[in-house]
Amino acid sequence: MNATPTHKDSPSRTALVEELMGRFPHVPREAVIKEDLLRGGMAFDESALSGTADGGSGDVKPKSYFIFSFDHRTLPELGAAALNRPPEEIVLTGGPYELRRTVVSVRVNPDSPYVVRGGEDGSLGLYLDGRRISDVGLPPMPEYYRHTLSNGKSVMEVAPTIQWGYLIYLTVFRVCQYFGAKEECQFCDINHNWRQHKAAGRPYTGVKPVEEVLEALEIIDRYDTAGTSRAYTLTGGSITSKVAGRDEADFYGHYAKAIEERFPGRWTGKVVAQALPRDAVQRFHDYGVRIYHPNFEVWDRRLFELHCPGKERYVGRDEWHRRILDSTEVFGARNVIPNFVAGIEMAEPFGFTKVSEAIASTQEGLRFFMSHGVVPRFTTWCPEPTTPLGKANPLGAPLEYHIRLLETYRATLEEFGLSSPPGYGPAGPGRAVFSVSSFMDSLEGLEQPES
Repeated sequence: MNATPTHKDSPSRTALVEELMGRFPHVPREAVIKEDLLRGGMAFDESALSGTADGGSGDVKPKSYFIFSFDHRTLPELGAAALNRPPEEIVLTGGPYELRRTVVSVRVNPDSPYVVRGGEDGSLGLYLDGRRISDVGLPPMPEYYRHTLSNGKSVMEVAPTIQWGYLIYLTVFRVCQYFGAKEECQFCDINHNWRQHKAAGRPYTGVKPVEEVLEALEIIDRYDTAGTSRAYTLTGGSITSKVAGRDEADFYGHYAKAIEERFPGRWTGKVVAQALPRDAVQRFHDYGVRIYHPNFEVWDRRLFELHCPGKERYVGRDEWHRRILDSTEVFGARNVIPNFVAGIEMAEPFGFTKVSEAIASTQEGLRFFMSHGVVPRFTTWCPEPTTPLGKANPLGAPLEYHIRLLETYRATLEEFGLSSPPGYGPAGPGRAVFSVSSFMDSLEGLEQPES
């Protein structure tokens, strides 16, 4: 690549981005841009919207709101982007930074300095502070989205795909039983996202019947002739009592059992659920799940207690971590991949005020898990406006935190001789498809071939 361009008179965002590219040359510049888009969102000119209000019309794959809103405004505040959906993801290439192909999840922020719009020749570009910094590609409408279930529901509503078609995201329970200010995770808008879609009159099924999931998967399997979809994730809100007469392991597990019986070996089965006792984790495995994501959210003890009050009340941080390690006896350490929400370490009013302190805390957590062979992954925090942390921190965490985290994450993997986790597609800049953080973009040379 050429040297990073410099612009002495650039507006501050461009100057900051280029300064960080210069300070952290070992972090791919693609990841610097991607993290800034994920932490702060992007705006859309109307001409760059998907061209569809729902599932299967138009030429561009629309944003499905597969679990959270991942927006910086509520639907009523998004204007045209609420009626004419933005794309699910965009892909960046070229421009003055010579970006390699970079897949980015769309998080809408009308006030962002990043704008997706057409140029004079009509081609879409990403503009930062008014200057075009990359070409933009939009995800094509997949053929399977053009077909509906027998009851008329869209495949996008029941079984949307993300990560440029790699992952089928099955949010089979659209709300969380950690409810209210004393139980909900302070960064999570799953319950509000449910409410806003229902209020807008959009289809947004609360509990997805297993028969609908299987029918949607049949359509995907039939029309995904290239085999782009490689994995599915089963998830939804936490279950503290029962749903449809089943506890959490049996509720999410019975979907996996049905999928594996109908489509043996077609996709890698993953589940995002609470850190459950070993016997419940064993049931997940018996049902056919092969990768387990018991998310630990944030490492620091005080912040876990404050930001995850329901999880602290029902399970507790120490027990949560103990269960994560116990689950490696069932799945193997490589297949236990807890997520954390990168950035909430610095959320006011309780978070760290210095980037170095936040990184040190998170590194402590990474070293704890990686010393046991467990490789966490992370989602870049989007400060959704209906959440307590989003309201108090509309700008999210500093970009420098996210860049230093990528550097620290890679260094810790190398320290323990570990590689990229399975179920996330290829690693490295220009190859990664994981779209809600840049950790896979930053792991060139540390890729473990998927089984």
